Amino acid sequence: MDCGKQIAKGGKAEGQSGGAGSGSAKLPMPAAGGAKGWVNGHSEPPEWQAQQKAAAQWQEVRTRSLEDNQMSLPSLEAAYSAILKGLGEDPERQGLLRTPWRAATTMQFFTKGYQEKISDILNDAIFDEDHDEMVIVKDIDMFSMCEHHLVPFIGKVHIGYLPEKRLLGLSKLARIVEIYSRRLQVQERLTKQIAIAITEALQPAGVGVVIEATHMCMVMRGVQKMNSKTVTSTMLGVFREDPKTREEFLTLIRN
Repeated sequence: MDCGKQIAKGGKAEGQSGGAGSGSAKLPMPAAGGAKGWVNGHSEPPEWQAQQKAAAQWQEVRTRSLEDNQMSLPSLEAAYSAILKGLGEDPERQGLLRTPWRAATTMQFFTKGYQEKISDILNDAIFDEDHDEMVIVKDIDMFSMCEHHLVPFIGKVHIGYLPEKRLLGLSKLARIVEIYSRRLQVQERLTKQIAIAITEALQPAGVGVVIEATHMCMVMRGVQKMNSKTVTSTMLGVFREDPKTREEFLTLIRN
């Protein structure tokens, strides 16, 4: 990956356009006395107000349960049957007899992130540790559904953070990616949600998240550019403020 120039200043998206970032964590409050800044001394990012407004969503409730899946399955199945008829197909022919049911259960799986909360997976996975060097987990596989066209986008997520004596179990970083990606998404929002969730959980000195993805809405339809990739990033804390820290992160995920 050669995304250093593309994202060196953080928070920039290349390729896919989408909705406004709607991160889902409670960000640190401004310093007392009205001065700008994070409570740990880092300067306030330009988009702080927008992120703070979105922060209330972090303590979200599940919007779907396993019971909901069972109750909604017949209506989803009927909807897919109607789609097949609308496409000129016969849902009663042998090859399509079970297709509406399969499609309905598949879509429920693709969006299973609505059944989970970030707090569920983090409660027992944060550890006090005398470590303040960068932690990076890269090449996390990501599968999500474009909310504009209901087709997949697929790629890799790279996460780095600079701990303040608190560590998160490494597998939980992948779980955070899984929960947010298994929802209807735009890549820009997904990138920010991951970064803010880690910030809320650990209060680290900084967090960096980079996502590289291929969007089927660009490959299979529209402009049909087979080799196009979209790169998005969110940089918080020292990853945004300190060029050396940011460059170290970008160099490590490239190599």
